[in-house]
Amino acid sequence: MRLRPPLLLVLLAPACYSPDHGGDTGAWSTLSAGPTGDSSSGTTAPGSTTDAHEPTTASTSGWTTDASSTSGLDSTGPDPTDLTTTTGPGTTSGVIPDPSCPRVRVLVPPGEVLNVRPQPSTAMAPVGSLASGAIVDVLAIVQGEAIDAVDTWYQVAGNWPEGYVFGAWVECTLDEPSAAGYFLPLECGTTATVTQGNFGPFSHQGAAAYAFDFGLALGTPLMAIEEGTVSHAYGGTMPGDPCYDGGGMECINSANYVTLQHPDGTTSNYAHLSQVSVAVGQYVPRGAVVGLTGSTGWSTGPHAHVARQEGCGQAFCQSIAVQFVDVAPDGVPEGGEVVTSQNCP
Repeated sequence: MRLRPPLLLVLLAPACYSPDHGGDTGAWSTLSAGPTGDSSSGTTAPGSTTDAHEPTTASTSGWTTDASSTSGLDSTGPDPTDLTTTTGPGTTSGVIPDPSCPRVRVLVPPGEVLNVRPQPSTAMAPVGSLASGAIVDVLAIVQGEAIDAVDTWYQVAGNWPEGYVFGAWVECTLDEPSAAGYFLPLECGTTATVTQGNFGPFSHQGAAAYAFDFGLALGTPLMAIEEGTVSHAYGGTMPGDPCYDGGGMECINSANYVTLQHPDGTTSNYAHLSQVSVAVGQYVPRGAVVGLTGSTGWSTGPHAHVARQEGCGQAFCQSIAVQFVDVAPDGVPEGGEVVTSQNCP
């Protein structure tokens, strides 16, 4: 990490700093883990983003959280993907149209996925998967293979000829899926300046190469860029703490943040918050508040640091490219550009 010495530029463009992922993986791991020793503001590590297993107790940086408890699931229940504790193959009998259940929301723990089967049973290999918090249309409710005395399956719409999900891992909802794509992390109609874009000279290199900094006043609401479920959150840096109003590299592990797991398996991270407004396991619609902007951690002033990331099972992962629907012409704002959010619920 090389600090850019021109003081005037730093003061005019609040920035956030993170270790260069290509040069110091140990430092990045420390940042990913978050502060330690504060059980009141801990986080939980999600399971695999490609093949879920029975919810288990996860530990991150000294905090221990039952992953199943964050989504209201019983850790003794069926496995959301393999579901092998069965009473035999099911059938497609008992099709029951139900207008009160037009869609279902997936309830597997953050970071895990729910398998979609070609029949209402576990006899055949999955034809797809759905991430935690995903909302899909219901085509029919059927009786199928009984698993732990539950034989309800939902036929759901998707990129497959025919697909079914087990009823114990979903809930009926009237909520609509979010509009396709990612939107700016600002309230509908809010205008802001991008103080640092992709590959920015202050700190957006390596793991943070595709991040964005938005110059915003302290306490500005920060919105989810896409629907998702909170996989990690930390809000333990409070007013009066040495790193609440920003600081140097010694504050690297003191940033308040929220990480959302999205239905496509990627995540988004919102860092340097003055206040965290959501909890681990909570479903967050696109355009809903995740926290308030601040300058906690390694920061030179109030701003919002936002990045879309790979789903690596940690709070801070490798950032990846994102195109915002509400940014013309190509969806990628550059440093110094003024943008206006259309992230309207």
